[in-house]
Amino acid sequence: MSREPVLRVHTDPFEIDAAAWDALLDAQAEPSPFMRHAYLAALHASGSATPETGWTPAFATLWRGKVLKAACPLYAKDHSYGEYVFDWAWANAYEQHGLAYYPKAVCAVPFTPVPGARLLAVDADHRALLVQGLVQWCKQMELSSLHLLFGADEDIAACESAGLMLRHTVQFHWKNESPGDSSAPYADFDAFLASLSQDKRKKIRQERRKVREAGVSFRWARGGDITEADWDFFYRCYARTYREHGNPPYLTRDFFRRQAQTLPEAWLLFTAEREGKPIATSLIALRAGGTGAAGRLGPKVESVAYGRYWGALERVDCLHFEACYYQPIEWCIAHGVARFEGGAQGEHKMARALMPVKTTSAHWLAHPSFADAVERFLEREGAGIENYMEHLEARSPFRAPLA
Repeated sequence: MSREPVLRVHTDPFEIDAAAWDALLDAQAEPSPFMRHAYLAALHASGSATPETGWTPAFATLWRGKVLKAACPLYAKDHSYGEYVFDWAWANAYEQHGLAYYPKAVCAVPFTPVPGARLLAVDADHRALLVQGLVQWCKQMELSSLHLLFGADEDIAACESAGLMLRHTVQFHWKNESPGDSSAPYADFDAFLASLSQDKRKKIRQERRKVREAGVSFRWARGGDITEADWDFFYRCYARTYREHGNPPYLTRDFFRRQAQTLPEAWLLFTAEREGKPIATSLIALRAGGTGAAGRLGPKVESVAYGRYWGALERVDCLHFEACYYQPIEWCIAHGVARFEGGAQGEHKMARALMPVKTTSAHWLAHPSFADAVERFLEREGAGIENYMEHLEARSPFRAPLA
């Protein structure tokens, strides 16, 4: 039997053995619950990410004989919704020149702008082979382009070596470490507040007080303790948030039902209540720390909380800040979680000590002239991102160290 690497493309994630996929994920330096087979399969089975919604699965696996060496989620797409790395201008430029930008290929977790491993591989050599295989497949399928979104450092290095262009965006993450001493997590929320400048500390206390004085309290539930009624109420809030912005929700109720059944340990739900009634929710995803995901063999990883979805049925001043930032941060401190990722965009997060972090995506365009034009654009955009990062870092919310 040949030991040459063989690339296979799967139109249904259920064609791939879940245990083998998750074993590869556990071997990565930056795994996340969003890359677990149960998460990706639920997106498909629930009707959330399917050909009907513009996400046609083409999951790639790389084999040597009967051994799985690398894999990644891959979709052929006829739009750019749900990606959070915006290429609408590229699509418009293609159209203006009489060219088709869609379909394109996207290596990403649908609707999930969370950095982490995308190219699951046993080593750097097979990760490089996987990238090469993806580009070759795109050429064979006559797709306009390939986009790997929010990749881990190892993914980006493999893509850059293969000639893909890099694009940077900015997110805001909170770290459970005292400024100047990364080995010392905060003892409690008050210790965290004490690390901030006086004006930021005062503002946070005022915002939290407004929520309390409005008669709002919070409870949290994790994993199997999140009841069916909790999930039902969460989905009402989640769907309302999307519809208030004139859009249908990306994820179906069935998706979250499947999460409760197959990946309960990855979820933490905060529920705001007033006069005994739930009025808002905030859903957080969790990655356990330790050696390998869920305690399996693999590299040592930090515990991480990911801010994902929120919604409210009543208007309360500052409720969004309490539900989406202060409650999760307080929970992270109490449970020793190392990092809280607040999601894409939003400079307002810096006032809550979520600091700017550069995230990276990689792009290949088949058309040589457009590839050259995009490369020049990315050089200018990249310089702007560097300046933006410097500007943000100069506005630290933390108090100045004592002289």
